[in-house]
Amino acid sequence: MFGTMFRVLFGFIIACLVAGAAVVAFVITPADIATLPADLRWERLGSAGMLSLLAATHVAIFAFPFALVAIAIGEGLNIRSWIYYVLVAIALALGGFGAHYLVEVVGEPTIVNDYAFRAFLTLGFFGGFAYWMTAGRRAGGRRDDGAINEESHAGAEIPDEA
Repeated sequence: MFGTMFRVLFGFIIACLVAGAAVVAFVITPADIATLPADLRWERLGSAGMLSLLAATHVAIFAFPFALVAIAIGEGLNIRSWIYYVLVAIALALGGFGAHYLVEVVGEPTIVNDYAFRAFLTLGFFGGFAYWMTAGRRAGGRRDDGAINEESHAGAEIPDEA
């Protein structure tokens, strides 16, 4: 039980960090960093790292209650498909996009543009994939032989290995 909770928490933290880095890569692009002189490059990388941590915190605060429900469903139903976690994370990211739109001030520049939409889709994809890589592919506990989940064959006898 504690192992599952640690795995899920670790996966969520990694997913938020990856999502934060993905969204910052749309603001401070790798191409921009590569064209800087060497002495300014480290300063810009430090700024990008700090922004990534701030963005990851923002992602975690928004996504936590929704991700908790999705993770509980994934764990309860033994969903180990990367597609599930990526689609859930994309849906959460689009929810964040919608939340930003809803709190916009009339007359100010809007978030509704293709670049921002692609940024939110990207952070959802990479965040969901990172969660699956660290935690989601082991959802529902261990399998006996690596391919067959014990609960899916309840009542079937599994031969003892000698």
